[in-house]
Amino acid sequence: MVFSSLTFLLFFLPVTLLLVGCSKKVSVQNALLSFLSLVFYTWGDFSLSWILLISVGTNFLFGIKIGEAVDDAARKRRLLTLAVTANLTLLLFFKYANFGAENLNYLLSVLHLPVLSFPHIPLPLGISFFTFHCISYLVDIYRGKTGALKDPVVMFLYIALFPQLVAGPIIRYHEIASQFVTRKVNADCVAQGMRRFIYGLSKKVLVANPVGAIADRAFAVPLSQVGADTAWLAAVCYALQIYFDFSGYSDMAIGLGRMFGFTFPENFNFPYIATSIRDFWRRWHITLSSWFRDYVYIPLGGNKSGRLVESRNLLTVFFLCGLWHGASWNFVIWGLFHGMFLSLERTRLGAGLLESAPRPLCWLYSMLVVLVGWVFFRLESLPEALTYVAAMFALKQPSLAYPASSLVDGYGLFCILTGVFFSMPLSFSTAPVVKVLALTEARWLRSLQALRLLRVSLTMILLLLSTVELTAGASNPFIYFRF
Repeated sequence: MVFSSLTFLLFFLPVTLLLVGCSKKVSVQNALLSFLSLVFYTWGDFSLSWILLISVGTNFLFGIKIGEAVDDAARKRRLLTLAVTANLTLLLFFKYANFGAENLNYLLSVLHLPVLSFPHIPLPLGISFFTFHCISYLVDIYRGKTGALKDPVVMFLYIALFPQLVAGPIIRYHEIASQFVTRKVNADCVAQGMRRFIYGLSKKVLVANPVGAIADRAFAVPLSQVGADTAWLAAVCYALQIYFDFSGYSDMAIGLGRMFGFTFPENFNFPYIATSIRDFWRRWHITLSSWFRDYVYIPLGGNKSGRLVESRNLLTVFFLCGLWHGASWNFVIWGLFHGMFLSLERTRLGAGLLESAPRPLCWLYSMLVVLVGWVFFRLESLPEALTYVAAMFALKQPSLAYPASSLVDGYGLFCILTGVFFSMPLSFSTAPVVKVLALTEARWLRSLQALRLLRVSLTMILLLLSTVELTAGASNPFIYFRF
């Protein structure tokens, strides 16, 4: 089940809101949300739901043991090491076993040795996200940032709360610990949450899906026929697709959490206005980049041991970041590509160039790096990615068989322009508008009410348009569901 499905919108969400809304005690709400989160997860991945249950149960026990070892530093360290190893082993087995088998068989074939037969290992839904939740919870207990949970229901709810279970945001337990004990759910919370959810839904259905269809057509062009215009169209459309798809999901998750009284951290801050790759990662998938910073980069030494060690740490982090996104060498290349530019930006020369160059030039540099990186992220093989990158910079002669104009119609162009427009910050505040319009306090209030009514009307129009698209059978899968 996905958020952008009629099953979720017309059945699961209304039933959940009704049941939770009728419950006054937070403990009862926690129990209901835990049960419904399990239903949500098993709906999409019933056969592998036991992995989630084992992960939650095991980490619940590890958390208690680490918390009890507060006066024994050596034992606490051993327990944390064992717990993190267990979590990573589970992730490595289910996410990377097939990748390892493929690479081993490739090596055997190169050596002219018989290949081996391995069973296919299915990928549990959301395993990358709930594994990171578990690790951050245990490390925070070890560091004394939070105490160990004694209530298994709250533990399950923290890991498996359905708005953020499958694709984040990645939430630290200490950030929302108090919300499991006391939280307020009222009409205002539900209204705010619904509005944010509808914005996210419209991002996904009205922008990400149509521009994604254009990207699919552009990336499906035979490699021998890829021209510069087609390659740039593919890169730009995929950049818009992945942003509106993933930020739309984050908006929906944050909105759903708000409906039930939770406040989740923001995950995006207009990454496509970044003027450096460092700035981009402060704006893109913020909870993931901060997770790697706090639990990998800083423990490795961060930037405290000289430029060479800092570059090593950055490349290590982004190698792992790329691998976290998927079992493919192209993901690793994408991660190292970003890590390389981050390292260069921290050199004296790189920092000096960014400080002295005009901001539009810095933005252009950042977008070139990001767009080239998305090509490696999107395509499955290195030769495919290199072909598109070569075409982007006119390093190969294009064919006229598949011009970009043949892949985009008027509606597609409108969706691309809409995506570009709304990927930029629109600082719209009602106060300056109503002050300009208002000559009296009464007129000020009428103007403010009119603007609020306009916002509600636009929100309802977005919901109606999104529902129409879903009813027509618009493509729904979220890109980050496969990570």
